Amino acid sequence: MIDTFAYSVRIAGIRTGKIAIALSVFSIIVIVSRTSNMIQAPLTGSLVDMAKHTGDIAALESQFRVILLSSSLGTVLAALLLPTFVSMMSRAIVHLEMAGSVPQLVKNVSTVHHLKIARKHFKLPRRESLSRLRIGGVPKRILLLNMLAAMIYADSVLACLYASLLKPEYSSIALTSTGLINGFSTIILTVFLDPQIAILTDKVMKGTEKKDSINKMVGVLTLSRFVGTVLAQLFLVPFAYYITWLSQLFA
Repeated sequence: MIDTFAYSVRIAGIRTGKIAIALSVFSIIVIVSRTSNMIQAPLTGSLVDMAKHTGDIAALESQFRVILLSSSLGTVLAALLLPTFVSMMSRAIVHLEMAGSVPQLVKNVSTVHHLKIARKHFKLPRRESLSRLRIGGVPKRILLLNMLAAMIYADSVLACLYASLLKPEYSSIALTSTGLINGFSTIILTVFLDPQIAILTDKVMKGTEKKDSINKMVGVLTLSRFVGTVLAQLFLVPFAYYITWLSQLFA
């Protein structure tokens, strides 16, 4: 859900005219997402250990598919909360500029008064926003790359854990290849996707593109990310077998 919110941070930056501060605020939120992913790894690893004792690989696969389903649900939830997040991010950017530091910002907004005000920022996507979710105008290669990155990111840890069970003799190689596989997803996002969004954001800030264009880009990217998490269900097992094949090459 938090990774999906990353698409919309530039909208808040455009609204406030403070892109640099917006990216700084969101980098803190991303740390929370990355930390939660690190915590999830040993928890899912315990499921693999349990499957080794019971020998029930089918049960493990079902558990992994539930985890992948949660990533799809998280993306849907983020899509529903995007207007709320943009509104709250816009306020956070303004408060950060006044506070001067993140600790002071947290102290200022952690009051009953601000929590009551936060409820007023709750918004659901409007029907007009949904009508803009057409691919026209958004490069199809960007959507495909975003879909691919989402699929790899969703599958990487789970597929490596699954591969370690399929070929126990290569389990160490399979488990340590998680970072390498995630690296491909990171390269796709940072080299091919983020610059395109940054260029569009810059054009909107200069006035050469309409604000609706960035809103449409965020909406379509969110949709393609959801499709990527669904495709992760289909490629979980093939991906695991591919990792076992790679493990044998490195052995």
